[in-house]
Amino acid sequence: MEYFLIEGVREIDIRSMVESVVHEVIQTMKLEKEKEKVGKVLFIFCDSSAHEPFADQFIQLKNADIGYDLLFLDGETSSWLGMQRVESTGSERIIAADEHSPAAIELAKDYDGIIIPEIDLDNAARVAYGLKGTIKSEVIFSALILGKFILIGADTPGIKRADRRTLKTLSLPSPFKKRFEEYVKFMTGLGIEFKAQLGLADSIVQKFHHKIEKKKVLGASTVVGSEDNQANVNGNVIFNKKLLTPEWIHAQPDFPNSTVYLQKGVIISPLAKDLLKEKKLIVKFFKKDE
Repeated sequence: MEYFLIEGVREIDIRSMVESVVHEVIQTMKLEKEKEKVGKVLFIFCDSSAHEPFADQFIQLKNADIGYDLLFLDGETSSWLGMQRVESTGSERIIAADEHSPAAIELAKDYDGIIIPEIDLDNAARVAYGLKGTIKSEVIFSALILGKFILIGADTPGIKRADRRTLKTLSLPSPFKKRFEEYVKFMTGLGIEFKAQLGLADSIVQKFHHKIEKKKVLGASTVVGSEDNQANVNGNVIFNKKLLTPEWIHAQPDFPNSTVYLQKGVIISPLAKDLLKEKKLIVKFFKKDE
């Protein structure tokens, strides 16, 4: 451990202080990145290998500036609530089980839509009858209450991946299959949409079509390509986000009078500072009301 001593002040752990500052900067960068997304969805998979066939669809969502998180339900016990809770670490990251994180029923609040590539007879029955008790049924219930869109894979066999592997079968018996189809019809009546698994990304992009088009128009009509900046100083743009990054500097076509205008309180990342020096740019700070 490294410490330094200031007269009249107790010893301070430099490493802890640096970690705290770095954590704050990273969180700020994540928030700024989230603002640039046109929307965000949650994928709920049966286990940690079920997402692999969707790699190309994730690329499609990235290219459309749509954020997504992945929730894996490995093992039968993890699909039941009890002490199990779930936590999102941010867009395009994996959601982990954690007893200190929000309950499953709270998850839908942070997303525009819920994507469930595969649902089984048990969860379908719970949803149809308004019952809870599993993560999928909890999330679907809260998403319906909050008015979020829900997409479920239409080509699902109605039997869990784990059950298929254990019982060495790929489909439900005829009576169960008929009951499952009834549940699907009922869920459709609730507003849940069933789409082919290979076309889920297309359906998601369509949901955000208007926002994507609006972002394209804004990007083409503003000098800086961002609605979060304000032209306020002699026609020049004041950068008013929380963190100035080299990516933003590179994205600008030019800087009138070789000057970058920043709102007071903006944090300049070390790489951005180096780039400002390299481009020989002058930095001026302004208060919001100036």
